Amino acid sequence: MNNGNKMKVRHVIVKCGADMYLPFAIVFGLAVILFGTVSPGGGFQGGVIASSAAILIYLGYGFKTLKQAINPHLMHKGEAFGAIAYIALASIGLIAGGNFVRNAIWNNGDPGKVISAGTITYMSWAVGFKVLTGVAFLLMLLISLLGDNQDEM
Repeated sequence: MNNGNKMKVRHVIVKCGADMYLPFAIVFGLAVILFGTVSPGGGFQGGVIASSAAILIYLGYGFKTLKQAINPHLMHKGEAFGAIAYIALASIGLIAGGNFVRNAIWNNGDPGKVISAGTITYMSWAVGFKVLTGVAFLLMLLISLLGDNQDEM
């Protein structure tokens, strides 16, 4: 399958491993983000877990497929959106007459439910989105610098 050009042949075991762990990485990462305020983990940990999907796609299929599956420019813009969302949610405390990052709407929901921590839950989700998109973008940037791909970002 080399066809005369310098394309790396991906091993079938690596492809199967990537295919097997890719859905798990995405679903588990999103679950850690969503339930981070009522269970161990949170936005940062879940974002890093979910962004590992970029490495799995690269290992199984190469940079060209990774670039087709995940738009690096969209990831870069998503990181900025996550940061803006966090700042906006953290400012609710100032608007409510308290401090920056104060939990202003803390009395919603039942204890132990997903949305029971007020603005902390939403800020954790914003952090998760920011970390997911930011780490995925950084991983793609680092992979593009390896030099074994034919196209640039």
